[in-house]
Amino acid sequence: MNAKLQTLYGLKFHPFRPDVPVEALYCTPVVDAFIRRVELSIADGGFVMVTGDPGTGKSVALRLLAERLRNLPDVLVGTVEHPQSRTSDFYRELGDLFGVPLASHNRQAAFKTLRSRWHEHINSTQSRPILIVDEAQEALNTVFCELRILASKELDSRQLLCVVFAGDQRLPERLRAAELLPLGSRIRRRLVLDYASRDELLACLDHLLEVAGNPSLLTTELKATIAEHAAGNYRVLMNLADKLLTAAADRELPRLDDKLYLDTFAQAQRPKAAAARKR
Repeated sequence: MNAKLQTLYGLKFHPFRPDVPVEALYCTPVVDAFIRRVELSIADGGFVMVTGDPGTGKSVALRLLAERLRNLPDVLVGTVEHPQSRTSDFYRELGDLFGVPLASHNRQAAFKTLRSRWHEHINSTQSRPILIVDEAQEALNTVFCELRILASKELDSRQLLCVVFAGDQRLPERLRAAELLPLGSRIRRRLVLDYASRDELLACLDHLLEVAGNPSLLTTELKATIAEHAAGNYRVLMNLADKLLTAAADRELPRLDDKLYLDTFAQAQRPKAAAARKR
């Protein structure tokens, strides 16, 4: 974190940036209940899905879920970083995630080796390995189908993996297509994230400021103002607060208030208004 912000405001970390420590993230009751349901399903495996528009909290929910699962004993968690991969590259990434050397040119051998690795893990720990696929709406249909078959055992009566798909609203639409319906119908638990209420946005701000070490950094009036202008979107809320904190640090203000909001965003609107007059 910028040393000036730390000195001026006594912050332990920047509360409005994406790299907030995972232990400091705001967890809503809905997300907490979903994570607990996933924890209970590890012994059985299967498919889970998190969906929502950009800025509704998918990334935070995934970070919280991954952290909670990694803290469980004997749980193996892998995260796919490139969902757009072709099937051969997808197998190679799975091999890297689960510590299995695979020859991408021999898909049948890769299929058997991965399943054997997961089966050994289940026998020794009684829990399924977990695969998290972010931005899953970008994955190829062939990868979706391969993953469904790869995770299934004994005529689909057993699952070798717990797979968490996360994506925007295109993901459930894709899984309703005829080719992917066999996978879509296997989604056992779903978390659908919607735009936040004003009170939820305020609760998020209060939580972040408290754990960052300066709960009075923003006035009550300013918190209400940016919550109303965020249109229910956590990402917009954080961007507004980040811009205000930067402006306050430049002026070395001891606290952020509504006057700072008006000054900061009024200045941003003046060039647009001038350009409009010229046209």
